[in-house]
Amino acid sequence: MSHRKADLFEIAGQIKKLLTFCIVLVFSVLFLAILPASASLSDDRYDGNIFVVYAGNGGLVPPRLTLTQSLKRQMPIVIVFYIDDNSDSKQFAPVVSRIQEFYGRVASIIPWSVDSIPVKSSYTPQELGYYYDGVVPETVILNSMGDEVYNGKGQVKYEEIDDALREVFDLLPRSESVELKRRSFNEFSTELVE
Repeated sequence: MSHRKADLFEIAGQIKKLLTFCIVLVFSVLFLAILPASASLSDDRYDGNIFVVYAGNGGLVPPRLTLTQSLKRQMPIVIVFYIDDNSDSKQFAPVVSRIQEFYGRVASIIPWSVDSIPVKSSYTPQELGYYYDGVVPETVILNSMGDEVYNGKGQVKYEEIDDALREVFDLLPRSESVELKRRSFNEFSTELVE
C-alpha cells in the first residue's frame, strides 16, 4: 500500500509541476500581448502600412490605377517609392497623403514599395523599376505625356512637389495664388443648412 501512495505522490508532484508551468506560460503570453508596440516613426522597424499608421490614409495603397493604366489615360502621375520599415518613408507618408488630398482627383498617385519591384537588368518606361533610382523615399512626377518632369530623392518638402505639379497643370505659382485649404466638415454642412 505504501508503494501505491508513493506513486500517487509522485504523479501529484508531476501534475503540480505541469500546472505551474502552464500558469507561468499563460501569464507570460498575456504579459507579452499587452506590451506596447516597439516600432515608431523614428526607427526602421515594421509596424504596418505606413500610410494607414502614420498618415491616416488607407486609400493610398494599393493605388487606384497602375502605371500602365495611368499612361494610357494620359494623366499626370506621381510615383512615390517607399519601404514600410524605413523611418524616412514613415516620416514622408503624411506628405504623400497631402499630395493625394489636393491632386488625387486629377493625377494618378502611385505609392510603391520598392520591395515589390522585380529585380531585372533593365526596365521599360511602362514599368515602375524604370523610374526607381535606389533611394527611399523617392518622388517621381510624370506629365500627361509620360515624360519625367521631377525626381525628388529623400524627404522633400510638399511645397517642392506642389511647385512641380503646378507646372504640370499650368497653375499659378503659390506666391500668386490663394493658399489651398481643405474645409472642415462643419463648414461644409453649415453652408448646406443656409
